[in-house]
Amino acid sequence: MALMTDKHVSHIITITSKSVTLWAMTAITKYSAPSHWMPSTVIKIFLIGILFPAAVFAQKAPSLDALQDGIHHWNLLHPDRTYARYAEKDYEKIADNLIAYQNEDGGWLKNMDWAGVLNIDSIKAGLKDGQKRSTLDNRNTFSQIEYLADVYTLTKKQKYRAASEKGLRYLLSTQKDNGGWRGWDVDAVTFNDDVTTGTLELFRNILQGDSSFLWLDSGMLNAIQKSYDKGLAVVLKTQYVQNGVKAAWAQQYDNETLVPVKARTFELPGLTAWESTAITIFLMGIKNPSEEVIQAIEAAIAWFNNSKIEGIRIERVPLQGKDIINHEYPYDNVVVKDETAPAIWSRFYELSDNRPFMAKRSGEKVWKLSDVNAERRTGYDWYGYWPVEALKMYKEWKKQFKH
Repeated sequence: MALMTDKHVSHIITITSKSVTLWAMTAITKYSAPSHWMPSTVIKIFLIGILFPAAVFAQKAPSLDALQDGIHHWNLLHPDRTYARYAEKDYEKIADNLIAYQNEDGGWLKNMDWAGVLNIDSIKAGLKDGQKRSTLDNRNTFSQIEYLADVYTLTKKQKYRAASEKGLRYLLSTQKDNGGWRGWDVDAVTFNDDVTTGTLELFRNILQGDSSFLWLDSGMLNAIQKSYDKGLAVVLKTQYVQNGVKAAWAQQYDNETLVPVKARTFELPGLTAWESTAITIFLMGIKNPSEEVIQAIEAAIAWFNNSKIEGIRIERVPLQGKDIINHEYPYDNVVVKDETAPAIWSRFYELSDNRPFMAKRSGEKVWKLSDVNAERRTGYDWYGYWPVEALKMYKEWKKQFKH
């Protein structure tokens, strides 16, 4: 258990007789890997009772959930895995792995089995220089920072605190002048893989009193506050205005003009349901939101409701033998008409008229899933139920404005 110190008192919300207000609202764990292996979006709401001037926080248990994206991508490249792996309870061993993988600049290379009992020096030596560079891609770096902070708070071992702080300094140093962070595939403000959103969520939680970061000094907290304010500003600036109405967000934005741009060949400019869900939930996790934040949330929720698709579902058709293109996806994805199916959303929508679209690996835009190459049909999530989490959370979030 960690006690609230005086410097964090400003981050506490009081309790009324009618309701328990929320202190650190939301920590989101999402994964960019296909939904067949991926747990649904997890929303963690921490309720803090303010009974005395010093509040008591329940300590978070270190979890591998946020690191699963990188592990999944490692698995794609290593189908024949015979090595041992640390269990979730072996969090110090896993944290030691994270320290061993951390780059000198404070960030992490991506797509490792962070829990694998492996010769890390040998693995790193076998990588090309480009594969060793630090990145936030695939929910990287900010996830390791939080894990190490959780382990430090449990163990009080300085090596975990030092590695976590080193990672925080990496995030601060790599923020763009426009307020965002870049991903792997393109030098642009990136929301794909939670690159910018995940970083800001970490910063928001720290500033709102995350129990694993109470050791940060005022200098670091001030730097994080400045970075967070700058990042939040670009989130609000990049909400796309569609035919005069605020709508949702694209995956990436040009660093100078802040207009939507493509990343990989099949990730074309468009409004995106998945990334917009993550951004909306991040915004709903802000304590005492400004009017601008409230308007952004309301507009996004309206867009989710207006862009849902009814009357279809995605069916996985099992494949056998040589028909299997990737061992991680032994099936094909097929759109099936079903009037009883729950509403679903497309990953991408046209900027001009909200028409759902997809793309081939070549970059050719298509409007039917069956026209997407088989490898991309299963290796990328073109349809999903992501906004459901935001819509559920919105109902609770909205209650705070009722008197």
